[in-house]
Amino acid sequence: MLSYPSCHAGLVSDGASRVTPGQTGPRDTGGSPRDEGFWWSDGHTDPWRDPSTPTQIVITAPAPTHPATPLEPVPDPDAPRPAGLRVLPAVLITAVLVGVLAGVLGGALGYTYAARDRPSTVLGADPGTAPAAVAERPPDSLAGVVERVLPSVVTVRSDAGAGSSLGSGFVVSGAGHLITNDHVLGDSGTATITYHDGVTTSATVVGRDHESDLAVLRAENVRNVPVQFGDSDVVAVGDQVIAIGSPLALANTVTAGIVSALDRTIQAGDPGGTTRYYAAIQTDAAVNQGNSGGPLLDTAGRVIGINSVIRSVAAVEDEAANIGLAFAIPINHAKRVAQEIIDTGQARRTVLGAELDRIGPATGGGVRLATVVADGPADRAGLRGGDVLVRFDGRPLNEPADLIALVRKQAPGTVVTVEYRRGATDASTAVTLAADTD
Repeated sequence: MLSYPSCHAGLVSDGASRVTPGQTGPRDTGGSPRDEGFWWSDGHTDPWRDPSTPTQIVITAPAPTHPATPLEPVPDPDAPRPAGLRVLPAVLITAVLVGVLAGVLGGALGYTYAARDRPSTVLGADPGTAPAAVAERPPDSLAGVVERVLPSVVTVRSDAGAGSSLGSGFVVSGAGHLITNDHVLGDSGTATITYHDGVTTSATVVGRDHESDLAVLRAENVRNVPVQFGDSDVVAVGDQVIAIGSPLALANTVTAGIVSALDRTIQAGDPGGTTRYYAAIQTDAAVNQGNSGGPLLDTAGRVIGINSVIRSVAAVEDEAANIGLAFAIPINHAKRVAQEIIDTGQARRTVLGAELDRIGPATGGGVRLATVVADGPADRAGLRGGDVLVRFDGRPLNEPADLIALVRKQAPGTVVTVEYRRGATDASTAVTLAADTD
């Protein structure tokens, strides 16, 4: 705290040689009063001065704690200011505004990028975001095809003797007809049909053909539209395909693949039972037990085959599983057989009119004819026993099963070209196939 101490008369604080009132200047004791010196100019004539009155002046001043700082002059507000002083406030204000704006903008950008890079902790989609159109698929996409065809595919269950059998099938007419494999039914004359939505109904067997492995059912209450048929004769290796069915009792299972081969001849059947021959469409689409009787579709959703056989490395049939080798009956063959069953109750079998030599393969490849039925298709085409058939309708023949499967694929009355070898002579002939009269 500053304090102001009192003092006796003497030199004033500014250091000027002044004399306080009542104090005489330097003089000797014998000096005259007239020689008294006064520090104010009119001291001799001042009426208030009393020379005999002792005078004391007390001055209180702050004790300086640091060197005295000269006082700044008070500026005149009306005086003109230099040009530099007039510009300085504007520059300062501009700098402040730019700084504030830069800070706000930088903070906003920083928050935006940080929020973008930071994972959201909110579960689910933003309510303001429109949900993806899950059910909206182009009609020609795989999902669109499946959505359209799936309601026409069914699960087929039948009681066969002491056990039961499970497979697949599909609706082929508005009257309630369905197609499946003959081996799915076993020895049963009835079946239970389960639609894709779980609704179950009973079905009766209209007819069946053991050798072609095809059967026709009729449901009591048909609920769905029939499938569309494709043309299996125009299918090419590499075409994309879709399989639908109930593998291992897993209903509504959809798999996809490509056509791996055409007219793949397959011989199948149970020991002591009917031997079946297929000139099949081979596919790598996943097909397992329970897919039998289900449709093989093209990418337009048209049925081009009926899944019927799989190739497996398992030693036991019950352990067989998909290894990418599945075979389907061409739909042109299946449609013809099914239509005949619906119309007449049975299907015709196509024959060449010859017995085949099964003792061993022919020398140089091909299938040797043992005998020819008189006035049969082969006989009328000029073929004789001992001739070796090397090609049938352009397909090479390596064993008897090849010829049987390719003949039964065709409809009676179809004309095919047969290339054969008689001794050292190669020749060809046109054969008009016929229906078996037995």
